[in-house]
Amino acid sequence: MRIVALIKRICKQMFRDKRTLALLFVAPLLILSLMYLLFNAETSDYEIGVMNIDQKLAENLEKIDEIQITSYEASDEPNAIIVADDLDGFLKMENKKIVLLLQNDDPTKAKGLQIKINQAVSSQFQSELGFESSSEKLDISYVYGDEDTVFFDVLSPILIGFFVFFFVFLISGIGFLKERTSGTLEKLMSTPILRGEIVTAYLIGFGLFAIIQTIIVVLFSVNVLDVVLIGSVWNVILINLILALVALSLGTLLSAFAASEFQMVQFIPIVIVPQIFFSGIIQLDGLAPWLQVLAKIMPIYYAADALKGVMYKGEGLIEISNNLYVLLFFASIFILLNILALKRYRKL
Repeated sequence: MRIVALIKRICKQMFRDKRTLALLFVAPLLILSLMYLLFNAETSDYEIGVMNIDQKLAENLEKIDEIQITSYEASDEPNAIIVADDLDGFLKMENKKIVLLLQNDDPTKAKGLQIKINQAVSSQFQSELGFESSSEKLDISYVYGDEDTVFFDVLSPILIGFFVFFFVFLISGIGFLKERTSGTLEKLMSTPILRGEIVTAYLIGFGLFAIIQTIIVVLFSVNVLDVVLIGSVWNVILINLILALVALSLGTLLSAFAASEFQMVQFIPIVIVPQIFFSGIIQLDGLAPWLQVLAKIMPIYYAADALKGVMYKGEGLIEISNNLYVLLFFASIFILLNILALKRYRKL
């Protein structure tokens, strides 16, 4: 009977917590549906530029459905074209030699394109042109990385940003929640201090530790784990600090709607998990348009793009400035909402 009584108490407690029930039954369905849409997306086509190639080679390439071809003039610079037009590769002929330039933005996709090109440059086709073998006549070079580049080299900058975002979000949210549940926030609200001053103080207070954590994560990744870093480490730290500010302001904002640490953790499947999917780990080119729009409202999407640009591509502040502006915009909105959320405790 005592066991039955405890079971009844637990069931009543669960039924009273509607948020927990929703998380238990609805959240897994939403996440599974999102994963289904992402992992069953159509594979995006390979977009390549061509210059001075033989007509027969062009016809051979056009027979491959996955390859989209754009022709360029001989005066154009392939490296600049690939970056400007975001091509996967560029194919040209020099002195009866086939030159393939791969962007290598995604090593897995680059290797797939290389296989397709090798299929087009078949042994029979090479014999017609007087070539000996594709291995001797196909000259491959890369805009980013090299032939030894693996997917983790592209993934590692994204992971650095994600872990900074996740832990700052969690720690700041739970920390601010404790201030509320312990009564400290109510005592502060009974003083003449303004809501904006409270939010600023908490952001700076938690932010100091976020700065330390960010610097440690970045320096450890670069110096100990030997993560690829082509650009400036200071730009990497700057991106992660701005991302930490976004996570900090978002964590404190959502903590205003949680009554306990357990409810704060409940935001992880809803807020954090989608960030993983839209961070660049999964290619977004083949997704439905509405999913691509959904990715654009994820802060980690812009941080990951900036980190990948600096660490893998060697980009500078000018190239990543738009991503930084969007992150600062997110932080500003969350900070403003933090100030408005404090109205529930006191109107000033």
